[in-house]
Amino acid sequence: MFNLKASSILIVDDDRAMRLVLKLAMEEEGYTVLEAKDGEQCLAEFMQYRPQMVLLDAVMPGMDGFSCCQRLRQLPEAQDVPVLIITVLDDPESVDRAFEAGATDYVTKPIHWPVLCQRVRRLLQAYWGMIQLQAKIERERALTLQLEEANRELMRLATSDGLTGLANRRYFDEVLDREWRRAVRDRLPFSLMLCDVDCFKTYNDTYGHLMGDHCLESVAQILAQSVRRSTDVVARYGGEEFAVIMPNTPIAGAHQIADTIQERLAQAAIPHSASFAGSVVTLSIGLICTVPALGSTPTAALTKVDQMLYRAKAGGRNQTCAAADASALAL
Repeated sequence: MFNLKASSILIVDDDRAMRLVLKLAMEEEGYTVLEAKDGEQCLAEFMQYRPQMVLLDAVMPGMDGFSCCQRLRQLPEAQDVPVLIITVLDDPESVDRAFEAGATDYVTKPIHWPVLCQRVRRLLQAYWGMIQLQAKIERERALTLQLEEANRELMRLATSDGLTGLANRRYFDEVLDREWRRAVRDRLPFSLMLCDVDCFKTYNDTYGHLMGDHCLESVAQILAQSVRRSTDVVARYGGEEFAVIMPNTPIAGAHQIADTIQERLAQAAIPHSASFAGSVVTLSIGLICTVPALGSTPTAALTKVDQMLYRAKAGGRNQTCAAADASALAL
C-alpha cells in the first residue's frame, strides 16, 4: 500500500511569498516540498528530484506555466505526474489552454485552501494508484512470460528425445501425419528417410553403453546439421534408428541430403573396430519419395522406407537405398 505522506511536490511560482504559503500548506499535509521560481528551474528540479506532483503558477515572466507544462509533458519521466495549475486567470480560454497544455487539474487564486488540499490528495491518490496498477501489470506480464517459457520448456521436453535433443517418436508421428495431409492437399512431393547405425550392438559391446550414448549424440548432431530447412524434421525413431521428414522435397534433393549425411559421418571418423561395415561408425539409409494420393496414409510410406533400409543393410551396410514412385519422378 502506498503512503501519500511519502510524496514530494514541486511548487513553481515567481512570487516568493506565494511559494512560502504553498510550501507551508503542503508541509502541513505531510508532503516533502521542492521549490522553483520559474519554468527553467522547474524543469531542472523535476529532472533532478523526480517529484510525484507539480503545483504550477500559470502567470510567470519568461516561460509561463502553460509553456512549462507543455515542456514537462514532453519528458518521458513526467508523462504520468499530475500537474495542477494555479492562476488568477479564470476565463474559459485560460482553462482550455491549461488542459491543452497537459494540466491534470486547475485552481484559481485566491486559493481556497481546503479545496486545494483535497485536490492535491485526490491527484496523488490517483497517481499512486496508477503506479500500483502499472507495477501489478508488469508483475503479471513477467509471470505470463515465465509461464510461457515454462510451457515452451514442457513442450520441448514432451517432443524431444532426452539423449540426442532431436524430435522424439511422438513428435515425429505428429509431424508425419500433418505434413502427409498437407502433401495430399497440395499434391507435393514428400520424402522420408530412415537411418540405422550399423552394428550398434557390437559398438556397445566393445566400447560400453556410455560411449554408445556419445556415439548416438554425435550421429544426431551430424543429421541435424545436414538438414537445414526449417520445415524438415529430424527425429530419433527408436534405439539407434533416426528418421528425417522432408516435405515438398523431390527425390534428388532428398538424395543430396542423404549423401551429405554419409559424407559428414565419414569425415567424423568415429572409431568402430567391431563393425562389419568398416573401421568407423557408418549408417545404412533407406529413402523414399512419393506424391501422396487422396485418401492415403503415411503407413505405406513407413513400410516402404523400412524396406529400403533393409535393402541397404542387406546389401552390405554403409549405403543409401532409395525409391521414388512414378508420380514423384514425373515432377
